[in-house]
Parts: sequence; structure tokens; C-alpha cells
Amino acid sequence: MAKKSSIEKNNRRQKMTKNAAPKRAKLKAIIADKTKPMEERFAATIKLAEMPRNSSATRIRNRCEITGRPRAVYRKNKLSRIALRELGSKGLVPGLVKSSW
Repeated sequence: MAKKSSIEKNNRRQKMTKNAAPKRAKLKAIIADKTKPMEERFAATIKLAEMPRNSSATRIRNRCEITGRPRAVYRKNKLSRIALRELGSKGLVPGLVKSSW
């Protein structure tokens, strides 16, 4: 089980990213628009830099829904390899069969 603080920190980042996404997209569109004057684009760059770092989507870490493990997480299932194997062995994941040979 991962530390509760790490899981909560990641949840806070997800909420912050969701709230700030429209503003970040608007600023990025201004920055990318080459027809706008350089001063306006530079001002947008500064505003984007002043926003909290945790409002960026790249700071969100994929974590297992059950254990909170940050590594070896399957995106489709949102489970780590360990949790997926345990649930698969119990027959709780549809379409997953534990292989043996």
C-alpha cells in the first residue's frame, strides 16, 4: 500500500488540473498564435509560468485504484500488475485467465 499522503497529493493534482485546464489552454493558444504581437505572447508566457505547477497535467501520476502503487499500472484497468494478478487469479477480472504451462 502506498503512503496516504502520496495518494492524496496526486488526487489534489487531479482536481487542480481539472479546474485550471481551460485557463491553461487559453494561455497556450495565445502563446502558439504567431499572428499575435510578441508582447502579448510574452505576457501570456509569464502568466502561464505563474500558475501553480500542480495544475499541469504532466504532474499527475498513474496509480493503482486498489493499492495506490505508482509503478507498473495498466492504463486500461487502472490496476497495478500485482493487483491485476491477484484479482485475475480469483476470477474477478472478466476475460482474464491465469496462464499455466
